[in-house]
Amino acid sequence: MIGRLVVLGATGDLAGRFLLPALARLLAASGVPADLRVVGGGHQGWTEAEFQAHVDARLRAHAGDLADAAREDLVARLGYGQVDVSDEDGVARLVDRVRGEDTPIDPAVAVYLALPAVAFPPALRSLVAVGLPAGSRVAVEKPFGDDRAGAVALDRLLAAAAGDGEASRFRVDHILAMPQVEELVRLRAPGGPLAPIWDAEHVARIEVVWEETLGLETRGAFYDGTGAVRDVMQNHLLQVLVLALMEPPQGDGDEALHAAKLALLRAVREPDAPQMADRTRRARYGAGVLVDAAEPQGRPVPGYAAVSGVDPARGTETWAEVTLEVATPRWTGVPVVLRTGKGMGAPRKGVLVHLRHDVDVPLPAEVRTPTPRTLWVELDSPGGAVHAPGELVAYAAVLTDVLGGGSRTSVTGAEAVEAWRVFEPVLRAWADGVVPLEEYAAGSTGPSADYGRRPGAEGGRVGEQPDVRTTRARPTDGRAVGGLPGHP
Repeated sequence: MIGRLVVLGATGDLAGRFLLPALARLLAASGVPADLRVVGGGHQGWTEAEFQAHVDARLRAHAGDLADAAREDLVARLGYGQVDVSDEDGVARLVDRVRGEDTPIDPAVAVYLALPAVAFPPALRSLVAVGLPAGSRVAVEKPFGDDRAGAVALDRLLAAAAGDGEASRFRVDHILAMPQVEELVRLRAPGGPLAPIWDAEHVARIEVVWEETLGLETRGAFYDGTGAVRDVMQNHLLQVLVLALMEPPQGDGDEALHAAKLALLRAVREPDAPQMADRTRRARYGAGVLVDAAEPQGRPVPGYAAVSGVDPARGTETWAEVTLEVATPRWTGVPVVLRTGKGMGAPRKGVLVHLRHDVDVPLPAEVRTPTPRTLWVELDSPGGAVHAPGELVAYAAVLTDVLGGGSRTSVTGAEAVEAWRVFEPVLRAWADGVVPLEEYAAGSTGPSADYGRRPGAEGGRVGEQPDVRTTRARPTDGRAVGGLPGHP
């Protein structure tokens, strides 16, 4: 396991909310080398003591249950240097510092780019100039490029910085390690409770939903160059689709898992040009009132187009819905709807399965039944907390993989290219004005559902889901949905 870690962007939100709290938990559990060294780089001109004080405060805020000794252990290990990631000499100083001068051999280094995607190319070019030791790894966060060409270009830079082979390149998608996502995989796996009905014979439609109450008042400049598809749908939601619908891997190792995921991705069919207006929607939120844990009485917010840093003419979507198909024997004929939105009235993150008929299978507590012919599996911690414990668990798994050589929480280069193959035509059609930009009030359930029937929406329109937020989980007592025999 690698015992030297450089975090570029160490003063940012990702590092402070997730990476460093997760690392502190791993240290407390002896999940990383005892001699682990960590050096952070950021644009603030802080002293090392000031950086350590900053991290101490972030740990208290986002990992408050940590023992004092565990928090102090990480803080004491931290080095810091102000750096511009395009400055090769500055990056080299950080890498040299984490290597140390008291080791008999040149140790491998893990470099985590906790940076905006626009900073990846200059940071990677600096790492190319530095020349990392053999066995080093470089980790980047999504999105992996802006399109297929961008994904390929990023992969080339990663290879130049970290070395050939997927083992050296880590494309983080933390949703792969979310406990609820792992539970979904267990539920549908061979022998799992959903396995007897997990096919087109029993399933009429699947919806993967990721709706957040989060507004964008302070993130307009970042989000306006991203949008809902690039931010969540093209990566997080597509990965959930893949894990839910792929065939069982032909082996237990990471390579077998990635092979199964890639096979499913290659079978995903995006809407063709004549279908684009019927099978995709985009919208942005207008002025309204958002309710969250911090302000349960609600707070007025401006429309997204009025947020500082936003160019209204750009037409960036804060809500998106895309209907895909999967051309495999198991899933042919089953529409799969991906939906995500910001500024919603309530958090809702999960997989909603519409059944063709009543079935008779025992259901565990993790599977809710909003109606006799729908199943709901939650993908987030209850309540959709901003600092969800599941995300800290996920980032602990990510860091374990980055330092330990695993790849279950990483997306391969081929997967990244296939993901853009699916969504490039959608984004191109939207840029060409094929699909109008709708509007919904902040704090609402999203755009009106009165827009015609969607593929596979028999018995109701997409967007008219049962209220899964108030449905009680079923006990694990073997009770079943409906009364017809299940599929053997």
